[in-house]
Amino acid sequence: MKKYEYLEHTADARFKAFGATAEEAFANAAEAMFNVMIDTSGINPQITEYIELQAPDLENLLVDWLSELLYLFEVNMVVFSSFEVFDIEKKGDEYLLSAKAEGEPLDLEKHIFDTEVKAVTYNDLGVQITSQGVTVRTTVDT
Repeated sequence: MKKYEYLEHTADARFKAFGATAEEAFANAAEAMFNVMIDTSGINPQITEYIELQAPDLENLLVDWLSELLYLFEVNMVVFSSFEVFDIEKKGDEYLLSAKAEGEPLDLEKHIFDTEVKAVTYNDLGVQITSQGVTVRTTVDT
């Protein structure tokens, strides 16, 4: 199964990410977002960030997850290449996510940026769960 695919969009970057589980689809969405910005294949995981989030539904959780990664990139100056979502569970009226992202410090001589991602949007956002797996769809503002 492919991890993700990019969809045509006139101004922003839009993609779908796939997984056997929501955890796998969310991790693949993070990889897709960072590969919009930079080729992550040469990044050596030296830094680990653990992330815990909660949101009222899976769509908001997806936006919060990707936005948190973008925030960590911008504030801590870390480019991520490896993502593992340990668990997504519904607890009461909230969905909880626990995950980690691994990457290395930003080095502008090494890391050549393709596209700047400014924000994760709610435009055409979706989480689809079927018996074949989970597909998430999102658009990032570039």
